[in-house]
Amino acid sequence: MWRIKEHRDIEKVYRKLPLPVIKKYELWKNLVFRHGSDKLREFPGFHDERLKGDREGQRSSRLSLQYRVIYTVEKDVVTVSVLEITPHKD
Repeated sequence: MWRIKEHRDIEKVYRKLPLPVIKKYELWKNLVFRHGSDKLREFPGFHDERLKGDREGQRSSRLSLQYRVIYTVEKDVVTVSVLEITPHKD
């Protein structure tokens, strides 16, 4: 089992999210908790990808067309740190 560590601001953002995004985030957390972030690549709807540039070392999963969850993975302590849930910027 994996540990999910959410940034302290996630709770505040979470309350303002649309219900379908909340449901997808809960599904995302359940998958990561049980199987780790590698399992997300088996679900094309999450469009899980490595980020570049200023966010190198972080990953992104799609929660909707607009919202993404940004996270990092610490394999040595089996932890996924959720940094943000944010509208996607082009």
